[in-house]
Amino acid sequence: MAAEIHSRPQSSRPVLLSKVEGHQDVVSAALLIPKEDGVITASEDRTIRVWLKRDSGQYWPSIYHTMSSPCSAMAYHHDSRRIFVGQDNGAIMEFHISEDFNKMNFVKTYPAHQNRVSAITFCLASEWVISTGHDKCISWMCTRSGSMLGRHYFTSWASCLQYDHETRHAFVGDYSGQITLLKLEQNTCSVITTLKGHEGSITSLWWDPVQRLLFSGASDHSIIMWDIGGRKGRTLLLQGHHDKVQAICYIQLTRQLVSCSADGGIAVWNMDISREEAPQWLESDSCQKCEQPFFWNIKQMWDTKTLGLRQHHCRKCGQAVCGKCSTKRSSYPIMGFEFQVRVCDSCFESIKDEDRTSLATFHEGKHNISHMSMDISRGLMVTCGSDRIVKIWDMTPVVGCSLATGFSSR
Repeated sequence: MAAEIHSRPQSSRPVLLSKVEGHQDVVSAALLIPKEDGVITASEDRTIRVWLKRDSGQYWPSIYHTMSSPCSAMAYHHDSRRIFVGQDNGAIMEFHISEDFNKMNFVKTYPAHQNRVSAITFCLASEWVISTGHDKCISWMCTRSGSMLGRHYFTSWASCLQYDHETRHAFVGDYSGQITLLKLEQNTCSVITTLKGHEGSITSLWWDPVQRLLFSGASDHSIIMWDIGGRKGRTLLLQGHHDKVQAICYIQLTRQLVSCSADGGIAVWNMDISREEAPQWLESDSCQKCEQPFFWNIKQMWDTKTLGLRQHHCRKCGQAVCGKCSTKRSSYPIMGFEFQVRVCDSCFESIKDEDRTSLATFHEGKHNISHMSMDISRGLMVTCGSDRIVKIWDMTPVVGCSLATGFSSR
């Protein structure tokens, strides 16, 4: 008798296809090999491994290479099959992988940093390897000569990096919560602007060169969308994670943002709607609803013979209000608030039930996620973290991309 097949609705959850185990320490990075049933991993156990799916359905390392220092970051360029591995000692090592992914040859070492490498990107057009590190700098080096072209220093550890290959603009997030936009030249660079909006260190960045949107995730559990190409410099705030946002990926085709947090949370945000920008918080010496003084307003407290109140802010209108005028909580997804947040009583009355409909789906990865990468063309995602496990997911039930040949959930 033929087995009955139940189709999954589009609103269902990611499907776990495979788990890859065997690392002895934190897996720093994992990347899916395009058009192959394979994954490349870099780990704190000092190994770089290429895992290929065998006929048995299990993943076995076809390449197992031990480095001199723990691996902290990785970039892979599929067309040229070049791998760049950043290490805890600040060096970046380049390798070339054979066509059958069974052999990896060492090419050269780049003395990029004086401390742990946090992010790497490779630009084939200019033959640059660009990286950030815990020595508070971004460096760019020539892959032909192996020589250093330029460096720029920040006031904090540089934690993540995105690069626009066409314009040579680099976005660097750091531990102070700032994002710096730089224009890189052959031997120098210029600072274009600094983006400030997060209350915690920047943990992840994603640049979409088509819509010219920058997405940033931070340890304050939030995501900000920066409209770099727009003249208004619009920013949108997204709050739905319970832990620091470790990785983000924007799918331009479907206008969806996928984000992962340290507690294993996986969120898929609908960005194909007109969202509202969160208001700037207003400052006042007294409640902007009942006019009662706040506790630092000594003069008004003396004049009215009243005790000062604590200041709060309505997340919807931004007004400074006291606790009695903001007794309600509500979610407001159109402004990015998937959680219930403080709103003033009048704003609470203006929010309709349909305004509380979630504009994101939330899923449980069931392991610590410190790094995520997607193969958007196949709707696949790989996650890894401090639990030493690598998980491969079919994301098509939630992101709507078509699953090509290759990975199979059967």
